[in-house]
Amino acid sequence: MSRIVVTTIGSLGDLHPFIALALELRDRGHQVVFATVINYQAKIEALGLEFHSIRPDTMNPEDPEMMALMMDLKNGTERVLRDYLLGNLRDTYADLLEIVKTADFLVAHEVIYAAPLLAEVLKLPWANALLSPGSFFSAYDPMVTPMYPALAKLRVLGPGVNRWVIKLAKLVTNSWGAPVHQMRRELGLRSIDNPIVGDKYSPYLVLALFSSVLGQPQPDWPANALITGFTLYDGKREQVMAPALQAFLAAGAPPIVFTLGSAAVLTPGDFYHESIQAAKMLDRRAVLLIGKNSPPANLPPSIMALDYAPYSEIFLRACAIVHQGGVGTISQGLRSGRPTIVMPYSHDQPDNADRLQRMGVSQTIPRQKYTATLVAKELRELLDNPSYATKAAEIGRIVQPENGVKVACDAIEKLLN
Repeated sequence: MSRIVVTTIGSLGDLHPFIALALELRDRGHQVVFATVINYQAKIEALGLEFHSIRPDTMNPEDPEMMALMMDLKNGTERVLRDYLLGNLRDTYADLLEIVKTADFLVAHEVIYAAPLLAEVLKLPWANALLSPGSFFSAYDPMVTPMYPALAKLRVLGPGVNRWVIKLAKLVTNSWGAPVHQMRRELGLRSIDNPIVGDKYSPYLVLALFSSVLGQPQPDWPANALITGFTLYDGKREQVMAPALQAFLAAGAPPIVFTLGSAAVLTPGDFYHESIQAAKMLDRRAVLLIGKNSPPANLPPSIMALDYAPYSEIFLRACAIVHQGGVGTISQGLRSGRPTIVMPYSHDQPDNADRLQRMGVSQTIPRQKYTATLVAKELRELLDNPSYATKAAEIGRIVQPENGVKVACDAIEKLLN
C-alpha cells in the first residue's frame, strides 16, 4: 500500500476528476490524502477520504462577486493564475510540504505550481494532470485563448506560424511566473523558462484527463503524456435524480437542458431569462439547472427549474444541452451523445467550445450575443439538422466505453511498482 497525495484547486470541474482518481486509488488499497481548499473539506470527508487544506483560501468558489472577476473573458485567467495562484505560491508550498513529506507519490493539477518544486526538493515521483487539450499549448493544435481569440484564425497556417503564437503566450505570461523563479533560486533548483506555458510537466508522468475525441497527442507534447479518457465523478455514487424531475421527464418529450456548471452559474447574467424565452419561442420543454440562484417566476408547465441534477443522468434524457463549456460539463455532454450549444466564459472554455464546433456536435454563441432570438435560431438548426444528432451519437459511442480513471490509475501504479 502506498501513500498518495492528490491535490487540486478550483471549481467543481477541477475537483471532480481528482475525486474520481482518489476514490479509485483508495479502492485499490492505497492510502489517499486529498489536499485542496478548505471550502471542500465537508465534501471530501463525506467520501471517507483523508483531507488536508491548502492555501490560497481567499477565493470562495461560492462567492458571486469573486466568480464574476475570475470568470471574466479578458482578465479572468490572469487574475486566477497570476494574482490568486502564483501570488500565493509560498503559502501553497508550505502547506503541501507538510502533507507530502511522508508520501510515496503525488498527483497534482497543473495549476498547483508548488508541486514541481516539492517533487524536486523531496525527490518525489509525481504526475501532473491536465484537464483540457488547450493546456498543452501546442503549435500543431493551437488553443483559442480568451485574451486573444482572433489568433485562433492562424491555425490554418500550420505549426510554423503558430509557434510564434506560443512565443507570444510566453511573453505575456513571463512576469506571472516570477514567484516560481524566485523560489527556485532560493531552493537551489535549476532555472526554467516559463512555468505556465512550457516548463510545467512532470518527468515521470503527464496525465491528459480527457477523451481522445477532444484532443489528440501532438509532436510537441511531452513524450510521457498519456491520454486517459475523462475521469468522471458526478456526485455520490448512489446519487439519482429527484423524483419531481423524473416525473417531469416522463411526462413529455426530451427537454433542452440549460446549465452553467458550478462556477459560471454564480454569475449567470441574463442566461436563464434568455434561455426561457428561447424555449418558449421553440415551443420546447426545458430544464434549467440554476444552482443557488432564485427560481425564475411564472414558469410555464413545460419548463422546470431546479438547483442541481446529476449530469450523467439528466443529459441522457435531453434532446440538446446548452452550457458554458467547462470540461466537466463537456465530458458528460459528449458521453450523453447529445448535441450542444456552448456560451463560453473564460479560461479553457472558448477553446473547448471551438473543439466541439469543429467536431460537428455543437455551435458557439459568445456571451455578449446570447439572446433568445439567436439561441432559438441556433437550437432550431441543431435540432432540425440530423447531422448534429448523428455526429453527437457517434462521439457518444466512442466516449461511453472509455475508462479514464482505470487508465490513469494503472499508469500511476506502474510507476509505483
